[in-house]
Amino acid sequence: MSLEELVLEKFRELPPDKQKRLLEYLQTLQADQRPGKALNSLAGLWANDGIDVTEEDIAEARREMWGNFPRDIS
Repeated sequence: MSLEELVLEKFRELPPDKQKRLLEYLQTLQADQRPGKALNSLAGLWANDGIDVTEEDIAEARREMWGNFPRDIS
């Protein structure tokens, strides 16, 4: 007996409410297999907006954020 036949046999032995639950579960499993939307990198998101972040911009932001770290808490 093939796996498909065994599953079908077990499915038919279930009461209708359990068959419905199994069908919903199978649909959930099937939905998990669909490829999701690809995530874009930030560079890809900014590509058409005319935003150009340079290494110097990043370095300046780091200096501003971490300029007085560690600071004296006393």
